[in-house]
Amino acid sequence: MVSRFLPALLVLTLLSVSALAAPRVDTKARAWVADVVNRIGAADRAAAPGRGGPVTLRVRIAANGTLDGVEIEEGAPALAERARRAAQAAGPFAPPPPGLLTLEGYTELSFPLTLR
Repeated sequence: MVSRFLPALLVLTLLSVSALAAPRVDTKARAWVADVVNRIGAADRAAAPGRGGPVTLRVRIAANGTLDGVEIEEGAPALAERARRAAQAAGPFAPPPPGLLTLEGYTELSFPLTLR
C-alpha cells in the first residue's frame, strides 16, 4: 500500500527541498507536477472567478495522462465541488514521467491549492 504512494510523495517532498538540492531533482518530474497544479488552478480561475479559499486535492492520473480520480482531503465543503470540477476540466494531462508511475501504472499526487 505504501509503495503505490511513494513516487508522488517523493516528488512532492523533493519539490519542497531548498534551492541547494534542486539540481538533484529530476527536472521533467518537477515540471510535470508543476504543470498539473498550474492547469488545475487555471481551470478554476477560468470557470469560477471570485471568492475561494484553500483546499488540498489528491488526484490520480493514469499513465496516458487521463484523470482517474479526485478527492478533496481538506478544505471548506463549499469549495469541494468547485475544486473537483477544476481538476476534471484541466485534464487530460501529459503522461506522467515513467519514474513517477506506480507498478499499477498511475501517479497519485496530493497538494494544496488556493481557489481564487
